[in-house]
Amino acid sequence: MSTNALKSQLEALLFVSDEPATVTEFAQIITADEDAIAAALSALRDEYSADERGFQLREVAVGWRLYSNPAHHELIENYVLSWDTRKLSQAALEALAVVAYRQPVSRGGINAIRGVNSEAVIGSLLEKGLIKEVGREKSAGSAILYGTTTSFLEKFGLASLDALPALEEFEPPSEMKDEIRRRLDATLPAEDEHTVEEELDDLDELDEDLEIVE
Repeated sequence: MSTNALKSQLEALLFVSDEPATVTEFAQIITADEDAIAAALSALRDEYSADERGFQLREVAVGWRLYSNPAHHELIENYVLSWDTRKLSQAALEALAVVAYRQPVSRGGINAIRGVNSEAVIGSLLEKGLIKEVGREKSAGSAILYGTTTSFLEKFGLASLDALPALEEFEPPSEMKDEIRRRLDATLPAEDEHTVEEELDDLDELDEDLEIVE
């Protein structure tokens, strides 16, 4: 594989990655030599920097990831704050509602509640500044945990999270709660089952129909 072809494939993967990826992970996906992968990533990083692109490729503790150029953060902030939240898709509203009511919550938890892959909508909500990374799970895998931002409160006219509508207004039928319990049980390792049970106690007041943010 030529160097340009390798860099092209890496760029494609970087643009769809919502978490840093290691050289080993890239090598497994592309089936290329790790040294070649590392060299190509370094070359891309240097190219972006030399061209003063609006984004940067950085190597952090857990891998490589694309980031917006810090020189444009004020511009990005102004742009994000100008967005009309009424343009959020139904899928984005569902995911945002899960984060708002269940934070801190992992992507796996969001997927389990919605019943579909939420990677794209989580990325969109992160870009819009409505949610943010607030930590990592202590269980194996250390999944990223998400929570809402101050911008979320401002956009939806809330003084605090305490001002969110009561979940009792949107309580799902008992059979839906049972299905959600089953999905959540399937998303976490056995050693975390006690934590699952504690959290599932809250489902009696949780709206998992998720048509709650309009």
